Amino acid sequence: MPVFYSAVPENLQMGLAYMGGTVFTNNRTADSDFSREQEDASVVNELVSHLPLQMLLYFNLFYFPCWWFSAVFMLEVKYCYLPGYYQALLITGLVLVTVIEVIRLYLGYIGNLKEKVPALAAFWLLSFTFQLPVLLFFITDEGVIILPLERAIHSIYLIFLLAQIMTSFLALRTMTRKLTLLFHLRQFGKVESLRHTEMSPIYGLPYNRSVLPISPTHEIYH
Repeated sequence: MPVFYSAVPENLQMGLAYMGGTVFTNNRTADSDFSREQEDASVVNELVSHLPLQMLLYFNLFYFPCWWFSAVFMLEVKYCYLPGYYQALLITGLVLVTVIEVIRLYLGYIGNLKEKVPALAAFWLLSFTFQLPVLLFFITDEGVIILPLERAIHSIYLIFLLAQIMTSFLALRTMTRKLTLLFHLRQFGKVESLRHTEMSPIYGLPYNRSVLPISPTHEIYH
């Protein structure tokens, strides 16, 4: 299988990477460059699964059956006292919340544990655009005859949901930052060098080494 080599010398390629990072990103000193390299290396090598989000999903998985049985029981108790359109709305909302919740928790687990941005983004969208409005309808519309038990279980579920929306947003921001960094590093084929403990995180050079050739006399003094 043929092997293709870049026509640009390695030292020049690294120098161009350094110049591009300095000129087009921001104006940094040597010390800040070194700090930024260490920060980028930690981002590439770290696991970005969000522990608080995973804990919330775990507890939500056990709480949801309790919420569901309580909601169904309360709906049966007050069903005959509700107008026809509220009966239809509550039944439809409960069925849709149940189906969406199963899909939502699955996407949350997969997206967070396996660091899949599309799955986690879908989890966030389902939580924010569907579950949250329906739950607010259950807890705020007095026409549905809100019973004390309903108010309690819906309030706990609302706390879970709001916490998951915030933590999943933070997890998405961290994951997209890591993916963006990996994309830029792969343009120069330097991602693997970040995993080497003796190499510079950004440019694949040993620490305290210059891109430019160093004279033998300089090597003796250092």
